[in-house]
Amino acid sequence: MTSRPIVSVYSAENKVVGNAPMPSVFSVPIRDDIVQFVHSNMAKNRRQAHGINKTVGYRHSAESWGTGRAVARIPRISGSGTSRSGQGAFGNMCRKGGMFAPLKTWRKWHRKVNKGQKRHAVASALAACAVAPLVQARGHHVDNVNELPLVVNNIGAESTKAMLQTLLAVGARDDLNRVRVSKSTRAGSNKQRYSRFKLAKGPLVVYGNENKHVKRAARNLPGVDTCHVERLNLLQLAPGGHLGRFVIFTQDAFKALDSIYAEDSTVKKGYHLQRGTMTCADLARIINSDQVQGKLREQRSGSSARRSTKKNPLKNRTLMQRLNPFSKAHRALRQKVATERQAARKAKDSARNKKAGRVEKAKRTARFNAINSGLLESFKAAKKFVDEEEAAGKFNIEVEDD
Repeated sequence: MTSRPIVSVYSAENKVVGNAPMPSVFSVPIRDDIVQFVHSNMAKNRRQAHGINKTVGYRHSAESWGTGRAVARIPRISGSGTSRSGQGAFGNMCRKGGMFAPLKTWRKWHRKVNKGQKRHAVASALAACAVAPLVQARGHHVDNVNELPLVVNNIGAESTKAMLQTLLAVGARDDLNRVRVSKSTRAGSNKQRYSRFKLAKGPLVVYGNENKHVKRAARNLPGVDTCHVERLNLLQLAPGGHLGRFVIFTQDAFKALDSIYAEDSTVKKGYHLQRGTMTCADLARIINSDQVQGKLREQRSGSSARRSTKKNPLKNRTLMQRLNPFSKAHRALRQKVATERQAARKAKDSARNKKAGRVEKAKRTARFNAINSGLLESFKAAKKFVDEEEAAGKFNIEVEDD
């Protein structure tokens, strides 16, 4: 939202040749919510009704087999001898079946939008085109443009060549180059149905009655759109519902804005521009101002105890220390024991990995193996003795029956 009193008027050679008062429409609040709502509904009015034939999916000779055959009751294709016979039909879950909730041509394709809402949206879009950060945020390259909104006294509508030279002179060269390199093929099957190529949006030239040939001169310039000041369209001022299009006004169109969006306008009768509910939206500055602080009461400081959340002493160390004064010392002792245990374990592991530790381990291993081998020899000798006694008949195991 801008509050500048005047705007410079530039010639086709990008020289200041005069100035014009800023129309009141550029001071309205920028309502992105209204623009989004109006644009989404207006864009639906370009759709063409389409749907499917009501007999698609039902062009079969099919009949349900009924109950008692351990199959679903869905209608099945008649006949025999082919894989198609007996297959389910008609249902949306079946192969070649009907579609669930198909589109109808009598669907509600278009939307009605209140006239006042559309006027508010157009006014917000006009106000946004005068804010350079919004214009740059939308993707336009306006670094070499002297001023926004840009007003040109003679757009050069006699020929396309003259108009292109004027656009290049006033600083639109970067934006036109951006449009030129953005041409790409549309993805998917839509390249066969609609425009095959996609192109970014460039500058919008708003002209008046004194420049009637602007539309003809600009129709062969890629990305450049034109619109008469009395037929401003939100779909052009905010393509995609995004505020901040790069708009170039002719001088007569810029002056006509005040007569169109005025309190006593004969074009839009009964329409009033929106007014901001706050002239200063900086709340911190308002609250901290002397006028507001002078009316506020002093901060209360009561002696009553402040209610606090009950804390768990098992998780809150401060509360546990208050309940058990030895808790801090106990934690320190536990930490000390854990540290000593860890250090002893580390020293033991280190000693085990040294040469003396490896020698001691080898001795233990040899002693264990010797004991194990001695046990095996003893078992073998005992078994041999038992076998000899049994062979001599001196050793007999009698099994007693229960």
